[in-house]
Amino acid sequence: MELAHLVAEMQSLTAILAAALIVLAAIATAMGFSMLGGKFLESTARQPELAQLLMMRMFLMAGLVDAFAAISVATGLLLMFGPNPFLAEILNAAAGKIS
Repeated sequence: MELAHLVAEMQSLTAILAAALIVLAAIATAMGFSMLGGKFLESTARQPELAQLLMMRMFLMAGLVDAFAAISVATGLLLMFGPNPFLAEILNAAAGKIS
């Protein structure tokens, strides 16, 4: 009974962790893109002759901001649908204890 409770608790905590990763990635990406776009428009308004250079750098930074979100979402989905490393440790410890 205790092992089943421990496994269920680990699965629920993993689901909460995966959801938190995905939500935080979405929030951070939204904030990053909004700051990036605002600063780009502000910079272009101050020096219109540098618009092409600033746009190139803005898209480079947008790719880096988006990469953070992709890594966080992939990690969250891996924890949800892949082999759970935390659960494997619990089951290995239980197998060693029982044997």
